[in-house]
Amino acid sequence: MHALIVLSHPLGTSLTHSVVTAISEGITKADPTNTFEIADLTREGFNPVFSAPDFDAFQKISEVPPDILAEQSRIGGADALVLVFPIYWWTMPALLKGWIDRVFSNGWAYEETADGSTIKKLGHLPVHLVALGAAGKGVYDRHGFTDAFNAQIVHGIFDYCGAPVVTCEMLLMPELGEPKACLDAARHIGCGIFQPVYAQ
Repeated sequence: MHALIVLSHPLGTSLTHSVVTAISEGITKADPTNTFEIADLTREGFNPVFSAPDFDAFQKISEVPPDILAEQSRIGGADALVLVFPIYWWTMPALLKGWIDRVFSNGWAYEETADGSTIKKLGHLPVHLVALGAAGKGVYDRHGFTDAFNAQIVHGIFDYCGAPVVTCEMLLMPELGEPKACLDAARHIGCGIFQPVYAQ
């Protein structure tokens, strides 16, 4: 089994990067035949700007840009998609949002039909969301962020495309207390990426 781990953080020394390493360790610990690829959007220089060519592709009046075809091909070769990111302003970083804006395109992730209905095209793709936050769960719950995260990201993006969100975890430092606990949690998530839902 093969996982594509998409990472959005500008610093290679970040806890977010360490969490990605821990998740990848968990993936191979669960089964040494499992493989993974890390897509570091900052290091790879991904362009997150949804521009005129993207809009033309959305309207199906031109071809999908080559850089997006390459990203879609990477996802197509994966048995699971894992997104790892810090929480910025109570959502995902703009770079990762731009990746979704451009990559999850009309005709590939979903299909808008002439009668106004939507065909979900990613039902085969399990998604695992791992967000890192500096605020505590009580703060997020009290201000509605937990519900907003589920509405905006789990439902608004992935359910729209039919991709089942198997893991939706916020690794919050006030609860975890130290980076080691965060990394231990990430390894546990990695071990469960290719396990049946009931075994997690």
